[in-house]
Amino acid sequence: MRLKDKVAIVTGGGVGIGRAYCLALAREGAKVVAADIQDGEAKRVADEIKKNGGEAIAVPVDVISAEKTRAMADAALARYGRIDILVNNAALYSAIKKKPFMEIDEAEWDRVMAVNVKGLFLCMQAVYPAMKRQGKGKIINISSGTALGGTPFYLHYVTSKAGVIGFTRALARELGGDNICVNAITPGLTLSSPQQEGTLTPEQLADRRKKRSFQRDQKPDDLVGTVIFLASDDSDFITGQTINVDGGANMY
Repeated sequence: MRLKDKVAIVTGGGVGIGRAYCLALAREGAKVVAADIQDGEAKRVADEIKKNGGEAIAVPVDVISAEKTRAMADAALARYGRIDILVNNAALYSAIKKKPFMEIDEAEWDRVMAVNVKGLFLCMQAVYPAMKRQGKGKIINISSGTALGGTPFYLHYVTSKAGVIGFTRALARELGGDNICVNAITPGLTLSSPQQEGTLTPEQLADRRKKRSFQRDQKPDDLVGTVIFLASDDSDFITGQTINVDGGANMY
């Protein structure tokens, strides 16, 4: 087990891709903190991990609240005594409707930026003291392939996910002296639920497949190997990097 006795927090860990991250981390021996605004979903994930012989707790969190992100970190420390890994996965995407930028109102823009960028900042501030004391930590920020391709009609989302890349690079520079690795992943469109699949027509899904070198749909399990690698000791000399996982749709 590559992560035996490590403690990993996954925000947005109750559903979709976040759930897949939680289960994969647990399979590698990590003690998982499934943190989600949907507390019931997080509890189900934690129960599933425990049923399979792993260790996990569920913690309610709203990542735009400094108080609640600190409470998330405190809960992890109270239960497990340390924090080794933070997967900054929580984000607004499926609730956003595709529209021209002139139709995005200020409140919607601010909400997307708050969750997708400010949320990373507050979560990082919450876990940093523990990682600094330990002399090591792994931060994995989930960006998006939309920031590489410039997907239109999602200007606020794409801008926020481009911000995640800049956040990752700048923070990696700051935290090198603390032996904390900060990296990002840019997933392609990942079908994480039947509901999400239903938002795309068969023609749109086929077009996505054609744009990839591997011409199939991307699933959550396609991402977990990269998360495990970045969370493990195998990536101890890698920081400030963005790893693109999209089946070869974008190549940089």
